[in-house]
Amino acid sequence: MELPMIRAQGLGMQFNLGVEKGFSLKQGFIDCFDSRKRAERKRHSDFWALRDVSFSVSRGEVVGLVGANGAGKSTLLKLVAGVLKPSAGTLTVRGSICPMIELGAGIDMELTARENIFLNAAVMGYSERFIRSKFDEIVAFSELEAFLDVPVRNFSSGMVARLAFSVATVVEPEILIVDEILSVGDLAFQAKSEEKMLQMIGGGTTVLYVSHSTASIRSLCSRVIWLEHGRIQGIGGADEICTLYENHALPCLHPGAAM
Repeated sequence: MELPMIRAQGLGMQFNLGVEKGFSLKQGFIDCFDSRKRAERKRHSDFWALRDVSFSVSRGEVVGLVGANGAGKSTLLKLVAGVLKPSAGTLTVRGSICPMIELGAGIDMELTARENIFLNAAVMGYSERFIRSKFDEIVAFSELEAFLDVPVRNFSSGMVARLAFSVATVVEPEILIVDEILSVGDLAFQAKSEEKMLQMIGGGTTVLYVSHSTASIRSLCSRVIWLEHGRIQGIGGADEICTLYENHALPCLHPGAAM
């Protein structure tokens, strides 16, 4: 039996919200004599973005994540991508990963598009020789041929996203992590981005996909995980879980759901 590409067991992620804005000698002196207040402040500062999350994703599966803002979806993607380390539980990821979580995060606005292609590629672990062999392909997909030697600070946000997406998808990884990136750029580039992702899915790539568009989730995903307040509310078929989430999130549009 083949091992899952992604397996989470009792996964938790805790952050400190920094409720205390600063520290003073007076506060330090008081804390020395009142450990209960110090512990209480720390307890209120700690926030669990994810709690007791367990699931697995098999090779070639396309799994969607739905939930309100702050539900823990992006935190979960960052854990799988290795950007964050879990505070609790275990997470096993097998295979090469392409995280498309914050497109443009690695772009240097003072460099040209040409320079950023090599910079982004180096950050992702690609060799200069490999990128030179793929350079024309990257440029053609981005449709930025006329702007290669223009500083990126002069680009629109859509152009920056096109550049970052084109570099990120130059290879087909074993695991693709996607966070709301199919809504970037103009309509034509959105369609091309979705087509590229479908090609990667068709090639056997395992996908974790976050989107607020349940229509997009339904069309792309075979299975869906619904998160709320850092906890899993349901795992199952795309249509079933999306309907449950919609009934929860939009009761005014589904008047019978709350009854």
